[in-house]
Amino acid sequence: MVMVAALLAITLLGAGVVMLSPDRYAGKLAAAVSAVPALLSVYMYWAYLTQFEGTGNALLQPGDVAFGQQIPWIDFGGLTISYYVGLDGVSMPLLALTTILTTLAIVSAWTPIDERQSQFYGLMLFMETSLIGVFSALDFFLWFVFWEGVLIPMYFLIGVWGGPRRKYAAIKFFVYTNVASLVMFAGLFALVFSTDLTSLALPAMAEAFRSASGLPTVFGMNLLTLSFILMFFGFAVKVPVFPFHTWLPDAHVEAPTPVSVMLAGVLLKMGTYALLRFNFTMLPEVAQQLAVPLAIVGVVSVIYGAMLALAQRDLKRIVAYSSISSMGYVILGLVAFTPHGMGGATFQMIAHGLISGLMFMSVGVIYNVTHTRMVGDMSGLADKMPWTVGIFVSAAFGYMGLPLMAGFAAEFLIFQGAFDAATLGSAAPVLTAAAMFGIVIVAGYLLWAMQRTLFGAFNLETDYTVSEAPFHDVAPLAVLLLLVIVLGVNPDLSYEMIQNSILPVIDLGGGA
Repeated sequence: MVMVAALLAITLLGAGVVMLSPDRYAGKLAAAVSAVPALLSVYMYWAYLTQFEGTGNALLQPGDVAFGQQIPWIDFGGLTISYYVGLDGVSMPLLALTTILTTLAIVSAWTPIDERQSQFYGLMLFMETSLIGVFSALDFFLWFVFWEGVLIPMYFLIGVWGGPRRKYAAIKFFVYTNVASLVMFAGLFALVFSTDLTSLALPAMAEAFRSASGLPTVFGMNLLTLSFILMFFGFAVKVPVFPFHTWLPDAHVEAPTPVSVMLAGVLLKMGTYALLRFNFTMLPEVAQQLAVPLAIVGVVSVIYGAMLALAQRDLKRIVAYSSISSMGYVILGLVAFTPHGMGGATFQMIAHGLISGLMFMSVGVIYNVTHTRMVGDMSGLADKMPWTVGIFVSAAFGYMGLPLMAGFAAEFLIFQGAFDAATLGSAAPVLTAAAMFGIVIVAGYLLWAMQRTLFGAFNLETDYTVSEAPFHDVAPLAVLLLLVIVLGVNPDLSYEMIQNSILPVIDLGGGA
C-alpha cells in the first residue's frame, strides 16, 4: 500500500511549494497542505481500527503490518537497504499525533510569525515529513535518514525565529542530539558487524540481535549490554531524561511557540518510541537485567523535573521542565514489561503529546496578547481572556491527572503496571510510590502559577491592551482539548491497538 509514501510525498512537495510562495499566502497554504496528511492519517487510523485489529508488533511479525511497502534500494557492503515502511499499533497513533499537531501548530503560527513566513512554514512541513518517516520506517538506514532529518529544520526554526538567545539554544540542541545519535549509531552497528546480518530491515536486525551468541567482551562488558547502554544514551538525550535534559529548557524558551508545540508534542516522543523499538524489542533480556537502574533514572527524572519546574517563573520553562517529568513516567512503564506498564507508557506518549502541545500553545496565545511569560508580570487574566484561560486551566488539570482526561488514563495504567512488575522485584512498589509523588509536585507548581497569573485583580506590567485572542488562535486549543477529553473518556481508541502490538514484546521480556 502506498499510503505512507503519499504522506511523505505530500508533505515534502508541499514544503517546497510553500517555501517558494509569497509570504502573505504561506501560512494559509501551509495549513491547507498539512490538512491533507492530517485527514489521510485520520482515515488510516479508522482503517486500522476496523481492518487491522489483530496486527502485531511490526518488528516481530513483519508480514503482519498495516500499510506496508518494501522496495529494494541499495546493496552496500553486503547489507541490503530497502525503502521499507509500515505501521503497527504503536506507530499508528504517533503518526496521527504528528500530522494533527503539525496542522494545529501551523494555524497557531499565523499571529506570532510575521517575517520570512515562506521559509518558516516550509521548514515546518519538512519537519513533518521527517517525523512521518521516523514513525513509519522499518529499515534502519531509511529510519536514520529521517531521524537525522528532523535536526535540520528544527535547528533553523529555533536559530532564525527564536528569542534573544536563539543561536545558543539552536547550537546546543544540535550538538547534544547529534552527538547522541552518533553514540547510538556506534552501539547499534557494533552489533550489526558482530552478527551475520545481510539486511538492515528492523525485523531482521531484531531477530539477529535476540539470537546472537558468542559475542566478544568489551571493557569487561558483554557486547549486548554495552550496545544497549550506548543506544539508551543516544535515545535518552532525545527524550530527554535526567541527566541529559539540559538542552531542552533552552530550546523551549527560545523557540517560537509553534516550534515548542512540535518539540514537546512529537519530537520528544522520537526518543521513547526508539527506546521501545530498539532497546526493549531488540534486546529484551538486557532490558530486564538493567530494569531497576533504568527505573531509577525514570523516577529521578519525574521528581527532578517537577522540582525544577516548581522553581521557575517563566511559564514556558515551567511547561518545559514538566515534559522532563512526564517522560520519566514513560521510562518507568517501559521497564516494567507488563501489559499495563508498557501499554500505559506508549499511551502516555500520545497523552503527553496532546497535553504538552496544548499547554505550550496556551502559553503562546497568552504571550501574543500580553507580551510576557513571567508569572510575576501579570494577574487576573481570566476576566480578560475567558476562553483562553478556561482551556489553559483545563490543560493544567489534564497535566495533573484529572480523571476523564488522557493524562489520568496514561499515568494510572503506568502505576498499575509498574507496582508489581516482576522485572523490578521488591523495588517495584517503592519506585512506583515515588513516581506517584511527582503528581503532587506537578499540582503544586501548576496551581501556584495559575493562581498568580490567571486569577485575582487584573495587573499587567507591559503596556498592552488585553482582550480575548482571535478565533484562529483559540480554535486549535479547543481541538486539542477535545482530543484530550475524548482519549480520557475512551482510552481504547488508542489503547487497544497499542496492547496488540506490545504484548509480543512483553512475551520476549518474560513479563506478565
